[in-house]
Amino acid sequence: MDRPSPVEHQPPPTPWGRTWRLLAVLVISAIVWLPIAGDQARWLLWLDLALGAVSLVVVHHRRRWPLPIALVISAFAAVSGTAAGPATLATVSVATGRRWQQLVVVFVVGLAGAQVFTLTQPGGGEEPLWLLSFLNVIVLAACVGWGMYLGSRRELVSTLRQRAERAEAEQELRIDRARATERARIAREMHDVLAHRISQISLHAGALGFREDLTAEEMRASAAVIRDKAHEALTDLRGVLGVLRDEDTGAVVHAPQPTYDDVPRLVAEATAAGLNVDYVDRVDRSAGPVPEVVGRTVYRIVQEGITNARKHAPGAHLLVELTGSPDDGLDVRLRNPLGFGVGVTPGAGLGLVGLSERAELRGGRLEHRRDAGMFVLHGWLPWAA
Repeated sequence: MDRPSPVEHQPPPTPWGRTWRLLAVLVISAIVWLPIAGDQARWLLWLDLALGAVSLVVVHHRRRWPLPIALVISAFAAVSGTAAGPATLATVSVATGRRWQQLVVVFVVGLAGAQVFTLTQPGGGEEPLWLLSFLNVIVLAACVGWGMYLGSRRELVSTLRQRAERAEAEQELRIDRARATERARIAREMHDVLAHRISQISLHAGALGFREDLTAEEMRASAAVIRDKAHEALTDLRGVLGVLRDEDTGAVVHAPQPTYDDVPRLVAEATAAGLNVDYVDRVDRSAGPVPEVVGRTVYRIVQEGITNARKHAPGAHLLVELTGSPDDGLDVRLRNPLGFGVGVTPGAGLGLVGLSERAELRGGRLEHRRDAGMFVLHGWLPWAA
């Protein structure tokens, strides 16, 4: 598999990036040229400065044509000390692409240019040839190594950024799919359970509309049948809403479903299992018990909060607060510190999605957020959901 083009993960140049590269180029050119500037012939001095100026302009287009520009400026550096800085920048730029064929060509041409410059410029023959060659090889190798490091780091950062963006997009898709699945399960269960009951009610109601020979007693009997079927439909509907989160069979569970009175037992079981839970119940039930459908939803919310605390913050203190009244509705709030301990059970993060759908179906709402180092799960349900 071919490596992606460096352009794909190369960051766009910034004003500060251009500035410090220009300063580095000027410093390198000054280090190479100033020691020999006073000994150069006049024509060679002007040629040196002219080629350096051209190199300084051309090197700004290195991202578009990295290899040709690096070769041209390296050739200029054979007779121009002021072109040494642009040649270094162009060599590093080619090395960021990490293409071995290009690196070999640039290294050979750059080494040849450096050898010619050190031997032809004033004072170039004072040092042994092997020492000059060794220094040139070391400098070029350092430039190539630095460029390869930069290219590798840019590619790594770009890859990690793309993976993060892809993971975020996939998480959004999973959430949307979970919502669609929850809605499809609601529609399917309601259709399967209620269609038969509603058809029976429609049949008896239609008979009452067409039959004119029924006695008062028969009319009352038919009305009683319609009433009973309506009650059965409501009972089945409550059963459907109680098993929307049954992932195993999806069938109606005839066993008693949890209610509000089961919440203390749930908290006690969590405490017995080692979870640090404080339970506060300030619900005003003087006017009557909490409706079953509301209590069941509260039970599921508390259950999900305890499960999440056990997964993601084992050992942390979990506060469960229940408040409300028939006039104000029922408010449930769970709080625990973030990142307390190391969880051992992975989660997909979709449990709260289904609970949000459930709460909205009841006419309420459910939200979760981070608040000053705490994870807060907050739900509200109308009393007569």
